[in-house]
Amino acid sequence: MSITAERKQVLISEYATKPADTGSPEVQVAILSERIRNLTDHLTSHKKDFHSRRGLLVMVGQRRRLLDYLKRCDQGRYETLIARLGLRR
Repeated sequence: MSITAERKQVLISEYATKPADTGSPEVQVAILSERIRNLTDHLTSHKKDFHSRRGLLVMVGQRRRLLDYLKRCDQGRYETLIARLGLRR
């Protein structure tokens, strides 16, 4: 359900805005999106795992707040990010 350290480093290098960038909204949203994707796959086969479902909802809310912040601060970066991640909004 969680992502590996190697996959996390790949996401960080792919979405970083500058070298050694781990805290920008783009990186945080990319990592959250990967975790959400993995957890969604888990929940398709474990339909009654309600504890993990709550964790999924918390992660989706966190990603939504980060995306709202990015949209408020820089509309261009927001649109680029949702296009790269393939998010619907």
